Amino acid sequence: MSWLTAVPFAHRGLHDRDGRRPENSLAAFAAAMERGLGIELDVRASADGAAMVFHDATLERLTAVRGSLRRHSGAALRALRLNGSDERIPLLGEVLKLVDGRVPVLIEVKTSGPAGGVGRAVARALARYSGPFAVMSFSPLVLAWFRLRCPALRRGVVGGDTRAAGRARIADAVALSRPFLRWLGPTFVAYDVRALPCARARRIRRLGLPLLAWTVTDATERACAARHADNMIFEAAGAPVAWGGAP
Repeated sequence: MSWLTAVPFAHRGLHDRDGRRPENSLAAFAAAMERGLGIELDVRASADGAAMVFHDATLERLTAVRGSLRRHSGAALRALRLNGSDERIPLLGEVLKLVDGRVPVLIEVKTSGPAGGVGRAVARALARYSGPFAVMSFSPLVLAWFRLRCPALRRGVVGGDTRAAGRARIADAVALSRPFLRWLGPTFVAYDVRALPCARARRIRRLGLPLLAWTVTDATERACAARHADNMIFEAAGAPVAWGGAP
């Protein structure tokens, strides 16, 4: 797992603000690979169980269609253009074929339905992939599904969200609790950089778990991540943020 801390991870790929390389697009992932960066991406399940690389639960922010992603088939989602560009919503399998083990991949598993639906979609896409990767999630239910059904897959907990409220705050507390971490056996924890430094993050590192800071967006957050985390998931329009010897 040395790859986990070797190079920073481009958040949703190395996307830009003018729309030529939308977030979570093949173009954004190719740009990250060209600079030797790791890739972080999001996956949701379509209505027919395809693993779609897309962040939001709904489609309107990035496509010309409104409504819930999980109510559309994979074929219908593949036909949509991202931000009016030539890029389309990719399948996880397409991304993995593009990457082909050349850089590490962090797969954040999103869900607005049953954990098993998206879990099975992701597991099918990863079944024959041999490059460096790990799955991660905010959801204790998703993490528990992978722990029970795909115990060999490397798993990471995403937490520390400073914006969490209500059920999200409860899920965050459960996912980062000592009993759950002991049972889950995660490979790493990804933690909100805006919450660093904090006692919980220090405890996680004392447990021997690498801590990845998310989502680093400027020099101040980069300095915080360098001091209090082992790597970072960053977002910078068109230009990677340096970390150690990385580009």
